[in-house]
Amino acid sequence: MTGELIVPHDAPNDLIRAAGGIVFRFVASGRTEVACIYRESRGDWTFPKGKLDEGETFEQAALREVFEETGMRCRIVRFVGTTNYTHRKGRPKIVAYYLMSVDDGDFAPNDEVDELVWLPLEQVHSHLTWDRDHELFDLAVAMSELRQNAS
Repeated sequence: MTGELIVPHDAPNDLIRAAGGIVFRFVASGRTEVACIYRESRGDWTFPKGKLDEGETFEQAALREVFEETGMRCRIVRFVGTTNYTHRKGRPKIVAYYLMSVDDGDFAPNDEVDELVWLPLEQVHSHLTWDRDHELFDLAVAMSELRQNAS
């Protein structure tokens, strides 16, 4: 795991800080699967994420948000990257993403997430709604941790 993400001091005052996870697991067949969530309220397929609480680090927020949205307790394997975009309400937003492996837990639909699917690596792109998620996923795939036989 790398160090904590630091946002520059000259970042906009109204910057929304958020964090999330690209959650993966290995299955008996030897393949890797990635969790994608569907939010009916937004009509999108994406990765679990959410805003930082006061005093929370990006890593803490990522673990908390993944748990709240998926019901899964995970551990951070490594930092993947960030996305930056304008929030639907016009504010700038940065989201830090971490590659995470599942320790335990089960998904149940909740106030934020309606569906979760586990997809083999080759099917993830076709599910994701946002180009920024495609770019993050490509970075995650390039990391050796997504291959079961990695040392």
